[in-house]
Amino acid sequence: MNSPKQDDRAQDDKVRQFTVAADDDGIRLDRWFKRHLPQIGFATVSRWARTGQIRVDGGRAKPEDRLATGQVVRVPPGGENTAPAPRTRKPLTEEEIASAEAMVIEKTRAAIVLNKPPGLATQGGTKTHSHVDGLLDAYVGDDEPRPRLVHRLDKDTSGVLLVARTPGSAAFFSKRFSGRSAKKVYWALVVGVPDLSEGLIEASLAKQPGTGGEKMHVDEENGQPAKTRYRVVDRAGNRAAWVELHPLTGRTHQLRVHMAAIGHPIVGDGKYGGQDAFLTGTISRKMHLHARRLVIDSPDGKIDVTAELPEHFAASMENLGFDPAIGDALPDQAPPPPGREAKKQAARKHAKEYRKARRGERRQRSGGPANRGRS
Repeated sequence: MNSPKQDDRAQDDKVRQFTVAADDDGIRLDRWFKRHLPQIGFATVSRWARTGQIRVDGGRAKPEDRLATGQVVRVPPGGENTAPAPRTRKPLTEEEIASAEAMVIEKTRAAIVLNKPPGLATQGGTKTHSHVDGLLDAYVGDDEPRPRLVHRLDKDTSGVLLVARTPGSAAFFSKRFSGRSAKKVYWALVVGVPDLSEGLIEASLAKQPGTGGEKMHVDEENGQPAKTRYRVVDRAGNRAAWVELHPLTGRTHQLRVHMAAIGHPIVGDGKYGGQDAFLTGTISRKMHLHARRLVIDSPDGKIDVTAELPEHFAASMENLGFDPAIGDALPDQAPPPPGREAKKQAARKHAKEYRKARRGERRQRSGGPANRGRS
């Protein structure tokens, strides 16, 4: 268990002392209270700190001070019942527990990695009652904290979804996702074939007015910067292409908007591609966007996981003649587009080789050194 241990050496029945657990190493004092004693509000914590009633290893402490493993936090009496009691959750059914366990790809001490099916939302919302967050109780063992979501996938996007098992690992993973050190690889089927086999899409995104924030659009003037690297893995004539996508930023619906913006919407994404996003014949009308792989640092070692394709995506791949093994054989990360200096060097090298070849041709036409003395 990673929750703080309440010591038996309290000065009296009302004063409490807690030993900082390893999972809380480096956390701010005010956030420690929010995590473990949420019924005590920030105003009370600030007042206690200001008047010296909160002590860390016997010394005065400020709300912004960071705690270390093994330190002892003295909490004065009072402050309870200032927040509403936590809402009780409805127990999961056997079917829900089985569904939750079926999603698991890998478990470590720090994380549970899932393969989220298409059609299942990551979190609840208006008229959304079935979601991953609601199934997390299935992974809670005795004396364990409830797992926490640290990133999201769209409802209709399938694939790798990482869940943190402790508050400390949640903070660790959140930093990796926000700092863009996590490598995320997506597979998508798109309508048509991009003119360039690989490239970088840079198009700022913003919420589209009048949609209630439910839809994004390209807005170079007021939008947030967004970058996506893509690579065409295979093509089915001019009808469709299988692309590998690497989001370099994490904007809402980024991959979907970017592919539609270059004229190749993701198959099945009617929200951004309209009717043009659907292929005729036996190809499913579901969205074909899948979080295939995630590589991320973890408190207990690197995590590198791959999620199997959902049934409709795998069937479409087969119908279009695509072999998934080809995609998995590609490098982890598409090479960055050449910079200005690299382009100059390549141009100089090409020009040098061209001049060398032309000199050889002129020598042969004019009777170069190899032909002299033979007349």
